[in-house]
Amino acid sequence: MRCRITLRTTLFALMATPSLLTVLAAAVPAHAEDTPFISIVTGLAPDDLLNIRAKPSPIGKTETRLAAGASVRNLGCNDINGHPWCKVESDNPKATGWAPARYLVPVNPAAVTDAGTETSGDDAAALPDLTKRLGEADQAVDAEAEPKSTDAIARTAIEDAYRLAFAANDSPDSASAPDAAGGIPCARDVGQPMTRCSVSVAHKDSDSTVTVTWPDGGTRVITFHGGKPAGSDSSDEFRFTREGTLNLIRVGVSERFEITDTVAFGDQAVGSRQ
Repeated sequence: MRCRITLRTTLFALMATPSLLTVLAAAVPAHAEDTPFISIVTGLAPDDLLNIRAKPSPIGKTETRLAAGASVRNLGCNDINGHPWCKVESDNPKATGWAPARYLVPVNPAAVTDAGTETSGDDAAALPDLTKRLGEADQAVDAEAEPKSTDAIARTAIEDAYRLAFAANDSPDSASAPDAAGGIPCARDVGQPMTRCSVSVAHKDSDSTVTVTWPDGGTRVITFHGGKPAGSDSSDEFRFTREGTLNLIRVGVSERFEITDTVAFGDQAVGSRQ
């Protein structure tokens, strides 16, 4: 029995094909959206942990720390001040936060569109607007507004001074040596030019612990004992040389730090330390 294909049959088949393709195309993305983007933590120094921070900043609050090989759900990555950060979710331990993209493989090409990715406003301390508090801003807006009295301005200034004092005492960097505010020269990789790393310093008797934070996240802890560098929290070889009051420190084959006695010991620094 011969099967005859008529012109009408061919036309009906061609008309049905686009409808079928439309149904299939609508079904495929539904499954793709339900599949989470998984990244693996990698690229850490030996015995190091990846800080998952509440905001995309190396000084953001640490929500948890993950070891190399841990898997996370990568919700997307944004460029923050020239450094890519990714928003991630971890199940063990349960946490949500941000991590530098260089420690995640693969990197989610999607961008995070929710709020909270700007760091410039969050990183700065919430200092009082003295101009507005003293009344000058109000007077600029309304020239007929009656200026604040001298007593009112004095009370406002005293209140703000107390706020600043308490904020300084609550800051985790309040124990830092004066030179620590501008950071220290540092480099992480072989052949990398020296850049600036932020530091915080804790003193106990004559010893000091300097915590160095890399520009893209992660930390290195360097201890000082007896007026000299003593070691780090890495299992790699630790060595140093001194040029006057400057300590040139190496950890492993690539990490380099330049820490002055003033940064390490603050007011206890002595120019004759050798």
